[in-house]
Amino acid sequence: MSGNGHVVPMVSSGTAGPLGAIHLPRLWTKLTLAAAGKLPEGYDECGAGFDGMTLSALGLDRDKTIAYVREHKPTYAQFEDWVVAHGITDKATIEKHNAAIRGYNHSDELASKMRAAAHIKHEHVKDAVTLNTIEDLDEVHRQVTAK
Repeated sequence: MSGNGHVVPMVSSGTAGPLGAIHLPRLWTKLTLAAAGKLPEGYDECGAGFDGMTLSALGLDRDKTIAYVREHKPTYAQFEDWVVAHGITDKATIEKHNAAIRGYNHSDELASKMRAAAHIKHEHVKDAVTLNTIEDLDEVHRQVTAK
């Protein structure tokens, strides 16, 4: 947590809950933080990238999903139950979604900028899950070491 009360969503896009859909726990974390006014500046509450990919893959309406979290403030387990009730969560759908998230690479230009900002010397690191996680870790580092 930073001095301004904002909380970095430290759940990797590669994390799954009991349902098995990766990124879903991070999406819930960001929606929950945003609903509480705790999401740091620069973080999308529900962006077009992995958030949009997850909603689309699971057949969820963006506005209804955001509204559910804002209005009901569900635990993660309650959120997964809602996703099952309102989305498409069969095993094949989840596996296809997970493969799409795991296989997504940032553009060479963006990956290069992110590696440089994080001082990552390994040019083969292009996957968005890893680079986004490192970006979050670096943000936590900045927050806790700022004077």
